[in-house]
Amino acid sequence: MTDAPGNLVRFTRIPGQHYDTVGVAPRLQPTDFRRLPADRAFDVHWIVYAIRAQGACVVIPQHSNRLDRCPFDGALFKACRLIERFFCKHKALKRIAMRSDRTDRSFAGMNHLAAAIINS
Repeated sequence: MTDAPGNLVRFTRIPGQHYDTVGVAPRLQPTDFRRLPADRAFDVHWIVYAIRAQGACVVIPQHSNRLDRCPFDGALFKACRLIERFFCKHKALKRIAMRSDRTDRSFAGMNHLAAAIINS
């Protein structure tokens, strides 16, 4: 999870063979945010309802087959390019992209170190 300028705020490692939505629930609860931009993979009912329950604005493009359409601000979503650029730079580092660390703790440490280097 990153903030608006694209700085790493929280990092959670999830298994590689699972959907991206697996690690979302524990990250939504203690976080204070006004809007949450995400890509289309996170357009799931329980995620959208959890964000709205906290009084935040949902900035997620909707699937074309979604029955209960909600208003979507495309201009806000365009600002997400900073976040996408952060993750592209982050994944360009070979050690992180291949998950070559043996333990979760060292992998998390490398992610935080890479984030500090990218943002410096």
